[in-house]
Order: sequence, then structure tokens, then C-alpha cells
Amino acid sequence: MPILKPTKIIGRVEALLFNPDREATLEKGRVEEVRATYAGFDGDCHSGLTRESCVRVKAQYAEGTEIRNTRQISVLSQEELAQVADKMGISEIEPEWVGANLLLSGIPDFTFVPPSSRLIFSGGAALVVDMENGPCKFPGDVIEEYHPGKGGLFANKALGKRGVTCWVEREGQIRVGDDVALHLPPQRIWEHA
Repeated sequence: MPILKPTKIIGRVEALLFNPDREATLEKGRVEEVRATYAGFDGDCHSGLTRESCVRVKAQYAEGTEIRNTRQISVLSQEELAQVADKMGISEIEPEWVGANLLLSGIPDFTFVPPSSRLIFSGGAALVVDMENGPCKFPGDVIEEYHPGKGGLFANKALGKRGVTCWVEREGQIRVGDDVALHLPPQRIWEHA
């Protein structure tokens, strides 16, 4: 019996973003298509089968421990990014400024898509949602360059609107304009949380 259920929700790829060298800049550049491999977006600074643990998992591992890379791809919602900009009192936030790899539209409350959901692209690639991507101060530093006096607001105003991190379950090409279908795991609340 299949456990993941297709939904009627179909999103759209609005932008694909890529950066081979995070040491140079957090900002990413737009591309028209990417190859999603089991390591992530081929050649992107966040790709790799493993990564060093960071502050986000410090309760589980000492910083620098080699762990599975479930943060290969950062995915944002176009609608939520516009909401964050509005809450910050600025005209826009470009996905390049916040280190995103993928900007989607058409999936409501995207940041709260459940972990283990699948994003199935019309070109065949599939991503697994790991978890919500918590906001940090580094995107605010970039936003500050474009909207002086506003960058420091980002981490607070982006709470619950920062998108998700994903890893590649099925390799394939992803192109701007592709459709993306949302498949969900069973939904239940664990009473012991």
C-alpha cells in the first residue's frame, strides 16, 4: 500500500539559483536549468552526500561532525518571500539575497509543508522535504546592502516563512517554468511531543 499520497496542489518553478563558492558570497546567481543529482544541484556550494554538522544540529552532534547532507537544496515560496518583504517594509526580497536554490509559487503555506513530503517535478526529478529552514542573520547582511536599515529585521520577520531544506530522491533536470506536484506523508500529531 502506498504511504505517500499525491495532492491536487501543483506549484511552479519561478527561479533556480546557483553558487559554486559560498566563501565568496551568500548570494546566488539565476540559471535556467539545473541537474539534480543524489548530491544536490550539481556543482552548487551546498551539494554533497555528506556535510559537516553546524549550529542547527548542535544538540545532536559536535560542530564539524560528518553527517548526511539533508540540506542540499534550500527552497522558498514566492508568496512567502513577498510577505516577508512586506513585513520588513521593503519593496522586495530577491531569492538570490537569501541563499535560496529554488523559488516556487502556488503551494500554500509552503514553509509548513510536512517533513518527508515529496516535490515531484515535471522533468522527473524529485526532492524530499527535510524540515523548515530557520532564518538566520546572514541573509539580513545581504538585504542590508540593498535596503539600508532594514536587513536586521529579516531573521525575526522571516520566522515561519523561510521555506524548507530538501535532499534529492530522484535525479533529473529542473527548469524554470516546470510544474511541481506535492505528495504528502500521512498526517498525524504525535501526542508525546
